Amino acid sequence: MIILAQQSTTVIGIIAAAVGVLVGGAAMTLATRLIGIRAISDARNEAQRLTRGAQNEADTIRKQTELDSRNELAKLREEHDRHINDQRNELKEVERRHMKREDTLDRKLDALGTKEKYLDSRTDKLKERERAVAARDAELEGLLSEHKQIVEKARAEQKQALLKVAGLSEQEAQKQALKAVEQEVAHEAAQIIQRQTEQAEEESRENSLKITLQAIQRYATEHTADFTVSAIPIASDDMKGRVIGREGRNIRAFEKATGVDVIVDDTPGVVVLSCFDPVRRAIASESLSKLLDDGRIHPTRIEEIVEQMQKEVQDRIVKFGRDAAIESNIQGLHPRISEMMGRLHYRMSYGQNILRHSHETAFLCQIIAEELGLDGETARRCGFLHDIGKAMDHEVEGGHPAIGADFCKKFGEKETVLNAVAGHHNDIPSTTPYTPIVMAADAISGARPGARRETLERYVKRLEQLEEIATGMNGVQQAFAIQAGREVRVIVDPASVDDNQCVYIAREIAKKVSEEMTFPGEIRITLLREMRTVEFAK
Repeated sequence: MIILAQQSTTVIGIIAAAVGVLVGGAAMTLATRLIGIRAISDARNEAQRLTRGAQNEADTIRKQTELDSRNELAKLREEHDRHINDQRNELKEVERRHMKREDTLDRKLDALGTKEKYLDSRTDKLKERERAVAARDAELEGLLSEHKQIVEKARAEQKQALLKVAGLSEQEAQKQALKAVEQEVAHEAAQIIQRQTEQAEEESRENSLKITLQAIQRYATEHTADFTVSAIPIASDDMKGRVIGREGRNIRAFEKATGVDVIVDDTPGVVVLSCFDPVRRAIASESLSKLLDDGRIHPTRIEEIVEQMQKEVQDRIVKFGRDAAIESNIQGLHPRISEMMGRLHYRMSYGQNILRHSHETAFLCQIIAEELGLDGETARRCGFLHDIGKAMDHEVEGGHPAIGADFCKKFGEKETVLNAVAGHHNDIPSTTPYTPIVMAADAISGARPGARRETLERYVKRLEQLEEIATGMNGVQQAFAIQAGREVRVIVDPASVDDNQCVYIAREIAKKVSEEMTFPGEIRITLLREMRTVEFAK
């Protein structure tokens, strides 16, 4: 029984152990499954978190990429628009040049038509003159034959009278008769020579006037160009302090870098630049304008901007000279001469741009020379270069004709051009016909109405001087300067001045004006004498 009880106990223990193992395994399995479920849940949460992070990062990258793409597209669009604008401006410039050439061709065609009409009228006049000369020759032949008969008859009568009265020999009588005939013929020849001389002088004056008028009509261009400003506008007077700088360091640095005087006074909204050299004044004006726009004004920035403007202005000068030579059709021009011509873009004379004046003078010289049967290309070159010395007269001593001639001689210009450049103000004798042509074209370009302007003070003084000279003559009641000082109307007292004295007074006024005044072109003196009688019928 005891054995059975022990066996039962053993079996129960085994069963209990087996049950414990099963329960432990089940618990372990359950625990393992619970741990797996929790791990899977954590992994799923982590995966979702990583997915959301990746998605947010992808959204950020996508947005940044879109922003970069938009910025790049905007830059490309801006560059494309700028390129299109440049091309549009170039096309406008080309179109403007073509239109200008078309206008020039139209003017030339009109001038050719006028010239053809003029030649036709001259041909008709020549034919009429030939007919008149032929009729005159026939009349002269008749007169000569009649004269011969009269002379022979008179000779025979005189011979008989002389032989009868004086008892002269036949040879002495012939000598006296021939002497009388020679005196008569010489008198008639002198009259014919005088008529022909007066007619030739009248025709020469008429032809010279027509040539000059044709030259002016065939070349019409703008008379003045923009004047180089020396007053720089500022946004507010506070900028004057920044221009001056602390203890004046900015203004000293600017004057040292540009070579101009900066005047900062109480004038509101303006800073004035003063310099005799127009190129330096232009560099200073553009540099100061850029500094004012930028706002950063200090010595280092001033030197940087001035150096940049010097390069830009120099490149601009070279372009101006090259374009002017091409527009004036001047070939084989040395680059240094072309550069000096470009400097004339910044030079003014009484408000007239010297580069435009040189271009105009060149074509006027060509037209006049071709009308006279000379080489138009040589005349155009002489006219184009005649004022080149004005680009250097601030740096070299002497007058601009001599300076320009010496400069052109260094670069191989011909003697014809050198004489025209040096002698266009009559400083040296003219050795070629092109020099007086340049003198005439220069006067035409400078004296035509609107080409040049004077200061108000000098203009008023010139008008007052004109009126004073006219009223200072005896018998003059009033004098009025009109047409911008190019004409003076003089009214005389009809009671004390007769018609013959009017001519004398007008000539004396013109003589005094020429001697006492300096003026471009010519001044017309118009003298009026009016006798007015008033009666009343009652």
